[in-house]
Amino acid sequence: MERRVLVIGATGVLGEPVARQLQADGFMVRALARHPEKAAAQLGEEFEIVPGDVADLESLQAGMQDCWGVHITAGGPVEQISAENVAKLAPQMGVERIGYVSGTTVDERNAWFPMVQEKLNAEKAIKTCGVAHLIFRPTWPMEMLAKFVRDGRATMLGKNPHPYHWFAAADYGRMVSNAFQKEADANHTFFVHGPEAIYMQDAMERYCKAFHPEIEKVGTMPVWMGKLMSRLIGSPELKFAANLMGYFEKVPELGDPAETNALLGAPTTTLDEWIVQRK
Repeated sequence: MERRVLVIGATGVLGEPVARQLQADGFMVRALARHPEKAAAQLGEEFEIVPGDVADLESLQAGMQDCWGVHITAGGPVEQISAENVAKLAPQMGVERIGYVSGTTVDERNAWFPMVQEKLNAEKAIKTCGVAHLIFRPTWPMEMLAKFVRDGRATMLGKNPHPYHWFAAADYGRMVSNAFQKEADANHTFFVHGPEAIYMQDAMERYCKAFHPEIEKVGTMPVWMGKLMSRLIGSPELKFAANLMGYFEKVPELGDPAETNALLGAPTTTLDEWIVQRK
């Protein structure tokens, strides 16, 4: 019997490769989208697109109808509520598996940072709802490097003193699909680390050399300056980025990926290989 998985956030950096890999591996994939036409244009007609909002229980319930599994990749202000609402509905709707994208630094020791506390709350809701869960704690995806290029300039916020095991989103999609296929992998927390530890500045310079050769130097901006500028120009996006990178100045990558790699297959794509594939 074919199994249907609802992917929440299927048009995102990590949601889309998961949706495509699940479909390639034989799952029926449904995407919940606030803007169905936009999602259909991005994903293609082979995906089932349903309108809905994770904060609206009625539309979420309609999206979850007849689904064997749900995978949550919703970020930002709706992340916690999406996990809590899915966890509330899943047991009564016969959902048998819930996947959720958390983060590499999510730990009680870091609960002082609001985003980490929200992710901990989301994890708790899923783990205690009575449905088998798959919690993923990935580090930085290589696809995020593009976010640091704006208006012909590449700018890093903060000192970025810690290296990260950057991973390719396609590798991550494969790992998530593998977890959904294996009954024995239920009720696990998976740490997703790529094959190389690379400082953010180095990764950004290599990215720009390949895709933005017109950018001669990757600039840096202190976190305090980013916060000040966000107030001066009234930019919530810059304020969020400055707060986030200020957090990552203090907190290194966490978790041991050894068990995850043994269960799901390690991410193997290096940054240089990813650059070649993208070019």
